[in-house]
Amino acid sequence: MKFNPEQYRIADEKSRPFIDPDEIWNFINSAEPTPEKVRAIIQKSLNKQRLSLADTAVLVQTTDPVLVEEIKEGARELKRRVYGNRMVLFAPLYLGNLCQNNCQYCGFRSTNTEQTRVTLTQEQIVKEVEALESVGQKRLVLSLGEHKSYDAEFLAQCVRTVYSVKKGNGEIRRVNLNAAPLDHAGFKLVHEAGIGTFQIFQETYHPETYKTYHLSGPKRDFDWRLTAFDRAQDVGLDDNGFGVLFGLYDWRYEVLALIRHTNHLEACYNVGPHTISFPRIKDASAVNVSPEFMVGDDDFVKLIAILRLAVPYTGLILTAREPSSIRKAALEFGVSQLDGGTKLEIGSYAEEEHPDNQDLKREQFKINDDRSLAEVVDDLLDNKYIPSFCTACYRRGRTGEHFMEFSVPGFIKRFCTPNAVLTLAEYIVDYASPSTAEKGWRLIDETIAELEGDKFKDELVSRLEKIKQGERDLYF
Repeated sequence: MKFNPEQYRIADEKSRPFIDPDEIWNFINSAEPTPEKVRAIIQKSLNKQRLSLADTAVLVQTTDPVLVEEIKEGARELKRRVYGNRMVLFAPLYLGNLCQNNCQYCGFRSTNTEQTRVTLTQEQIVKEVEALESVGQKRLVLSLGEHKSYDAEFLAQCVRTVYSVKKGNGEIRRVNLNAAPLDHAGFKLVHEAGIGTFQIFQETYHPETYKTYHLSGPKRDFDWRLTAFDRAQDVGLDDNGFGVLFGLYDWRYEVLALIRHTNHLEACYNVGPHTISFPRIKDASAVNVSPEFMVGDDDFVKLIAILRLAVPYTGLILTAREPSSIRKAALEFGVSQLDGGTKLEIGSYAEEEHPDNQDLKREQFKINDDRSLAEVVDDLLDNKYIPSFCTACYRRGRTGEHFMEFSVPGFIKRFCTPNAVLTLAEYIVDYASPSTAEKGWRLIDETIAELEGDKFKDELVSRLEKIKQGERDLYF
């Protein structure tokens, strides 16, 4: 796959900052969202071409309700074409909340004396993973504060520990990381430990706002964070996840900045982001954020649809920060990954009894969808989504540029749908209630009936029978 990145004021060079706030605002302020332009841009996306900053600016400036609905419908159609109806599920696992940073929006901030500071031991990590495996989780993202004791060797050891845990038919097949930026040696070390995606959220791409909210600590260095994925790419860690914390600055600017970051990776490394995340500010212990740029529900759903159109090949992650009602609505417009059964209080998965009320002194922020994994799976099935625990792309080497070769033209759907079916079958046999199993097998039968190619169908049916007989981890 060969990209055609645009050229902007600051040339895209490896490990060099590339954000020009004035340029981004010029695109926004000069955009003319006429019906003809909006519809042409939607069609460009449906042709699986990434949108430029100028294209994206037109969409973010669109306020006509009729055109906004057309943007959403375009996102719906694009998701159907590229991703089908499967929904990847994962769980976050927080390892520790020690932190050297003083970020005003985060419960882990170093000056927050209300936070109960904990770092899980390797033995405690094992217990947490066993609890997660016992309900059917197969994919984890490890998260933690930024602290000198959480170096690359610590991260790599935690990854190896997670992979070593097997409980019954349970196993974690892919560990992703959401952690502080590393140097080249650090990225190489965690890459060799077998991680999937390394997530780093810039939080805000507006330098002055960044300074306002990051008062001290290593995270205060905007450019070190901005160029982190360059260092990861340099050592072969080619699966990267971007993110913005919406509510710190104007959402329109942040959406364009995410596309600008995408362009940088395409220009320098011929690869785009594997995932984009878009959390909104939520309650946290000792949070201190201005309400000026808080994003309402309507704009939030709109920006998700715009991101789906802007980067057709990238997975979009919506976490349990959001209530189930918003998550359900956003699935239609392009979200392809959800967490389920989420608990953020450190060490809480292994607790025999979990209190109804969240303890903000033990977690980074409040979650608003506290349903169990079983409840999330059941709801997805009710809405004809295939819950997927698939990790095949990582194991088949379909990451980075190789992933783009499949995903940009839309071919990934050919692999994702059958692999989703196989992981759903595992879940049904090992963990599902009778009512969930009934719905799950019905959806599997409907999905198989829609697949093209008798030989391919026969192979999928054969593998499903093997799963029923006790085999596991079968994938295309």
